[in-house]
Amino acid sequence: MPVGVATNCGYRRKMQKILLILGPTASGKTAYGHAMARRHDGEIINMDSMQVYADLQILTARPDADEMGDVPYHMFGHVNAAIAYSTGIWQDEAMVAIADIQSRGKRPILVGGTGLYAHALTEGLVPTPPVPADIRATTRLSVGADPRAAHARLMQVDPEAGKRIEPKDSVRIARALEVYDATGRPLSDWHKDPQPPLLAKGTWEGIALMPERDVLYARIEARFDAMMDAGGLNEAHALWQRRLDRDLPAMKAVGMPPFSDFFEQYCDYETAVSRSILDSRHYAKRQMTWIRNRASAWKVIPV
Repeated sequence: MPVGVATNCGYRRKMQKILLILGPTASGKTAYGHAMARRHDGEIINMDSMQVYADLQILTARPDADEMGDVPYHMFGHVNAAIAYSTGIWQDEAMVAIADIQSRGKRPILVGGTGLYAHALTEGLVPTPPVPADIRATTRLSVGADPRAAHARLMQVDPEAGKRIEPKDSVRIARALEVYDATGRPLSDWHKDPQPPLLAKGTWEGIALMPERDVLYARIEARFDAMMDAGGLNEAHALWQRRLDRDLPAMKAVGMPPFSDFFEQYCDYETAVSRSILDSRHYAKRQMTWIRNRASAWKVIPV
């Protein structure tokens, strides 16, 4: 059955368009999405790659029971931090949630800051091959030892990706190089063969929240202070005590790398906090750049 049409009690009726709300961290997506859900008889689906993790309530600003109120929320805090949750898994779960919500005559509202999730549904997921563990480990070790040299190599084997990825973005550099080392084919080539989108044109609409940068940065700092007051350090420590692989997505959530260094006595608390705030600012900047470049046709709200 096409997305956007539901059967109920023997008749077919046109559903409201699926709503996707995207924005940088601390832009007010949760409150905006909640208001839209109440206005349009909707239910919220998580579109944030970190808010899926059960271990990270505070540091990811996952909505709590008071914020959820009487609006149903789906796919929040349902994944163990030991699991490397992927875009493909999220996409499958999101489509199930969308169908469930529509079957009850409600409006699905996807809210979050992970542009790749939105792109997977509306433009198609890019198929990438599995990478053997030994190649992944070797590549990441090499990139971690000298990110700039790794970026220089990436410019040789995959110049298209090299121009797109910043020299300091070791995670994306490693991903591009490990795909090349495993397949002999540049990641950019893989990106040229996307799967068809799961949401057909005309069945969804997108809204992007885009605050002024200075305002957003001030909100990020204030929110991080509030996270610490709410027990964010204890939450980070509890996750760190599990001794999970630091390459897992949950261990790369904003705040976790600096606080892991603090717990291991590589830096002091003030340094960990300042690094976390700076990382959050950089993340917000990347999110806004992604929205401008990849969601330019969406309705932009300058909150």
